[in-house]
Amino acid sequence: MQLERVFENNQKWIQEKLDTDTKYFDKLGSGQNPELLFIGCSDSRVTAEELMGLGPGEAFVHRNIANMVISIDLNVMSVITYAVEYLKVQHVVICGHYGCGGVKAALQSADLGILNPWLRNIRDVYRIHKIELDDISNEENRYERLVELNVKEQCVNLIKTSSVQKAYRDRGLKVHGWVFDVHTGKLIDLKIDFEKYLHDIMEIYHLD
Repeated sequence: MQLERVFENNQKWIQEKLDTDTKYFDKLGSGQNPELLFIGCSDSRVTAEELMGLGPGEAFVHRNIANMVISIDLNVMSVITYAVEYLKVQHVVICGHYGCGGVKAALQSADLGILNPWLRNIRDVYRIHKIELDDISNEENRYERLVELNVKEQCVNLIKTSSVQKAYRDRGLKVHGWVFDVHTGKLIDLKIDFEKYLHDIMEIYHLD
């Protein structure tokens, strides 16, 4: 990649926006009011706004390896707190994707150095769902199912947080789990039963 192209593309993008709306950047600079927090994978193929058909200002986005919500990760927890408590988003989406290198790496019995502590969280998802996953004989199908189960478990981790619990109680915040199929371009809604998960964990994780 020639980095000069990036700046050339930027100039073209600016002109395209101004040709459509001469006040586009005035509006963009006036602030943000997104209704959705998108937590996705850092994979270069998963472009959050583009796959949802959204423009700047419509989604608050956080990305990390394998779309994880880990309670001791100050980065993701700060993003969640800011988006939910200050931006007042109405929806939080955890979006995984088939072909995820982080999930595939977690399935390997290998020492991956600094990645080990991060991938351990995905291996814990496998441990929780080991019976179901070991019953899937096709390796690719097992891998894709782990992608889906990882999304569901990250939604559970999200529901454990006080910010999300309070926003649900006070203004009906919703949590969603999606998977992006890199082979077809489709977004798949895993139909996360937010209220059931919330009810199931409330005895231990009730923070209101």
